[in-house]
Amino acid sequence: MNLITEASAEKLRGGFYTPKPIAEFILRWGINGSEDFDILEPSCGNGVFLEQLEKHKLKYNSITAVEFDEKESAKAEKINLKNKQIINADFHNYCNNTLQRFDLIVGNPPYIRYQFFDRLQKVEAEDIFIKAGLTYSKLTNAWVSFVVGSSLLLKARGGRIGFVLPAEVLQVSYALQLRNFLAHFYNKINIISFEKLVFPDIQQEVVLLLCEKNESKNHNIEHIELKDASGLQKLDVSILKSPQKKIDFKSNKWTFYFLDQEEIDFLENIATKRNIPTLGKFANVEVGITTGSNDFFTVPLTTIEEYGLQDYARPMVGRSVQVNSVIFTEKDWESNKFSKAKAHLLVFPERKNLNMKNGAMKYIAYGESKEIHKGYKTGIRNDWFVVPSIKISDALFIRRNNLYPRLIINEAEAYTTDTMHRVFVKRGTDIKALTASYYNSLSLAFTEVSGRSHGGGVLELMPNEAERVLLPYHKDNALLLPEIDKLIRAKTNIGEVLKITNQIILKEHFGLTQNEIKLAHGIWEKLSSRRLNRGK
Repeated sequence: MNLITEASAEKLRGGFYTPKPIAEFILRWGINGSEDFDILEPSCGNGVFLEQLEKHKLKYNSITAVEFDEKESAKAEKINLKNKQIINADFHNYCNNTLQRFDLIVGNPPYIRYQFFDRLQKVEAEDIFIKAGLTYSKLTNAWVSFVVGSSLLLKARGGRIGFVLPAEVLQVSYALQLRNFLAHFYNKINIISFEKLVFPDIQQEVVLLLCEKNESKNHNIEHIELKDASGLQKLDVSILKSPQKKIDFKSNKWTFYFLDQEEIDFLENIATKRNIPTLGKFANVEVGITTGSNDFFTVPLTTIEEYGLQDYARPMVGRSVQVNSVIFTEKDWESNKFSKAKAHLLVFPERKNLNMKNGAMKYIAYGESKEIHKGYKTGIRNDWFVVPSIKISDALFIRRNNLYPRLIINEAEAYTTDTMHRVFVKRGTDIKALTASYYNSLSLAFTEVSGRSHGGGVLELMPNEAERVLLPYHKDNALLLPEIDKLIRAKTNIGEVLKITNQIILKEHFGLTQNEIKLAHGIWEKLSSRRLNRGK
């Protein structure tokens, strides 16, 4: 179920199997009392969906199952079902060549990255995208082409798909055009998520994506969250017939739909209603310095002293635990420096400008003994140890966050790696006002909506996502900064901080009512609690 990062045989075919309660539920939802459906399973594996079809004696007209792995398709062949056809082939090839169409398509497609496709698979997958009017990307994962291809194989009138997919379908940028495709192609979309991870031993959050097309002009969506897969046994499929939330075709992410309609309406309208700008109006956000090997280029004081690298060492902050407030001061950096923290970035000149007798050459030789120079990023440089884009930013934005995302003034003028984003303030913007303005419930709520959650309860934001966060900037918010800094340094619960800042930032300066503030705070609490619960 994990995204494939290593080319083992099992991973290359995405061989992670669907829990039986999930397979049974998807079939029960999809068939829903019909008796004459033609069903397709585009990646049947060892036949979990077929077994559930047999076990529960569900009625259908025909069942076709495609499986790339010969041994797995042989297992599926042994399952006793009428009107069954098992096809040992790559789904992409099958999809582009079959003339058969289906009423219901179900499955748990393989999660294989583009680079692990062979040449023919890439060609076939791209053909599927072309037929759907989409652009194929090297970032695309196999499950995306399976969903698109399956949609194209549904009968002209009606049809349903029910898939087990990674939760990133709701939020990652490479699935954005898939979300747009699904939103327009289908009339009803239901998303079922789980509080607990449903695949044993695999740190991958999944959702059930249940889509139905009909001849109406409505496009609605609904989200249901269950504790775990056992909750599917009690879930009445009839409640999935009428999703209530209208799909917002302008929305970039479907995490939006974890919220109630009142909360969605609030987020959709508050920016224009109260004339609230985004962070991107006041600052540019860029990725931190990409060293190619943080372990080599970021070092503690002991390494500086051991190799005599003082001439090349620059102040650096690379981890959120090294920053305990909203202002990173020189004193904070000094504290990190004299701890065991990696508080220095090594900035080497070109080889021709190096002193051949000093410790830099010895340290570079050490790096080469560890084959650092053969890495992807280091290997394309003229001098592998010369790191590009060495710039100091006005502020820092934590890339991966736990309790809440943080915007931090870089008073110490420290460099940072790609574990943090660099924030460069635009002309006319007060850095203190900018930073203080971020600490309110509305901005934190939009940060949760804009970012993506990972296993362990981590919230990640990319630079363009951070720039889209609503930021109720006001120059007088700078007066709040010392109090915010003091409270956060004292490890005060962020909820207590927001009680103070919301009244000034949201109510006094932007005119939000107490009910609107309550809504904003509730949205942030709901989304952050949902995310953090996955880390427990």
